[in-house]
Amino acid sequence: MANLTVGKQALKPFVLNTKTIIEKYLSKLTIDISDYTFAANYIWLANSSGFYAIINKCFCLFIMTGGELTMLLPPLGKKKYITDAMIKCFTIMNANNSSPYYARIDYVQTSMIEEFVHSTDEAENMFEMLENYVVEKKLVDYIYEVDSLINLSGNSYHTKRTEINKFTKSYHDYTIEPLDCVKHKDGIMNLFNKWVSDRVKYMPKEEAEVFLEGIHQERHAVKQMLKDYEYLSLIGLVIYINGEIKGFTVGERINEDTATVIIEKTDFEVLGCAQFIFREFSKMLKEHYGAKYINVGDDMGFENLRKVKMSYRPYKLVPKYTIYQK
Repeated sequence: MANLTVGKQALKPFVLNTKTIIEKYLSKLTIDISDYTFAANYIWLANSSGFYAIINKCFCLFIMTGGELTMLLPPLGKKKYITDAMIKCFTIMNANNSSPYYARIDYVQTSMIEEFVHSTDEAENMFEMLENYVVEKKLVDYIYEVDSLINLSGNSYHTKRTEINKFTKSYHDYTIEPLDCVKHKDGIMNLFNKWVSDRVKYMPKEEAEVFLEGIHQERHAVKQMLKDYEYLSLIGLVIYINGEIKGFTVGERINEDTATVIIEKTDFEVLGCAQFIFREFSKMLKEHYGAKYINVGDDMGFENLRKVKMSYRPYKLVPKYTIYQK
C-alpha cells in the first residue's frame, strides 16, 4: 500500500511493521479501553485502508472508507499535545473529504475529551471549541473483575453455573487446547461459517441483510488474526467436541492490570459452551498476564449483546466518545 498525501501531510500505510511505532505511544498511556491496542485495530482493518502520521508529537490513526477519511482513535501522545493534534487532524480530514460532515474522531476516552474541551483557561476559547465541535457519547466497554468471572459466586451467577454444569455433563469428551494458528485454522473458519449460518437462520430477512453486510469484515478480521497470530502476541484457546472445534476465543493484554477478549465464537447448538469457554479463558488470561480485570469490548449497539454482557455484572462501564464538526 502506498503513502497517501493530503495537502502537504503524508500519511503512511498502517501495516504490520507499524506495531512497534504505535506501541511506543500506547505504552505511555494509562488506559483500559479495548480499542487502544495495535492488534485490535490491525485485525479489524484487514479489509480496509488504514493510514497513520505523527502529528504534533502524537500518533494519529486514520481510516479511508469510500474515499472519506475518519480517525479510528484520537491522537495518542502527551496531554499537552492532544488538542492541537486533534484540530490539525480535522484540517487533514477536511482537505481530503467531500464534506466536513464526514470528519470525525472515534473511541475518544473521557480524559481526552476533558483535555479537548478544557484545554485553555480562557472561557472564550472554550466556548469557541464547543461552538465548532460536537462531542457525543457512544458505546461503553464492559470491564469485569477476573476472579468474579472465574468463581461465578453468588445468586447473580446461578444461571451461568447451571449452563456450565449442563455443558460438562453433556459433553464428557470435550478437550481444551491453546490456540494454534496453523493446526486450528480450518476448524476455526468452519466454526465461524457455521456460526454465521446459524445466526441468519433465526433472523428476520431485513435484519439478516444488515448482519451479512457487517459479517464480511469480521470474516476478514478472523483470517487476519490467524495469519499474524504469533507476531501480534495474541493468546487464545479452542474447545473440541467429537474431534470438531466448537468454540474459540482470542485475547491480549491492554495494560498491566487489564486483558481483553478480542473475539469469541461458539456453536449455538452446544448449550453452555459460550459460558464455559469464557470462564476457562478468564483463567488463562489471569494465569498468562496476571490480569485483575477483563475488558470484553462494547456491545456494538445490539440489545441482545448488551443483556449478555450486563448479565456478567460488570465491575465498571467505560464510556467512549466521538467528536464531530458542526
